[in-house]
Amino acid sequence: MIYYFNYFFLFSILGHFVETLFVPHFKSGILFGWWTPVYGFGVVVILWIGKWIQSYSFQKRKIFQIFCTYLICMILLSFLEMVGGYFIEWVFHQKFWNYKNHKFPIGTYISLDMANLWGIASIFTLYVCKPICDKIVQKIPKWVTFFLTFLFVLDFGITILKK
Repeated sequence: MIYYFNYFFLFSILGHFVETLFVPHFKSGILFGWWTPVYGFGVVVILWIGKWIQSYSFQKRKIFQIFCTYLICMILLSFLEMVGGYFIEWVFHQKFWNYKNHKFPIGTYISLDMANLWGIASIFTLYVCKPICDKIVQKIPKWVTFFLTFLFVLDFGITILKK
């Protein structure tokens, strides 16, 4: 379980930095800290799906595993993004993103072009990033994970109270 918490924090923080660097004049995330939880949750979902798909013996063909991962992650991560968008709108009365101007929008918070991006990012995360990040994530001491969890819960509580 600590393994997944470490991935959550690593990618929440990385996602925040990447979004801050590549989208100027945009506040990434709803929390005060340097993390954007939707990326952390997304990577944990990707890891679970990858593990689940690889556990089935009839799916020994790598190309079939990759296609299934792409398709399932594309759907589930788009759903996660939609739930996150409505959650932020409901709790904080803000819209942090709007895909109505995309080429293939499906409502406000999801679009087919972004769904395709999530599918491709899932494949990249599982087959390129995970082997590299596993070496880092498994070396993070438990006390660091507990400390980050404490800070995250504190940040979430303060954010809810301030909004």
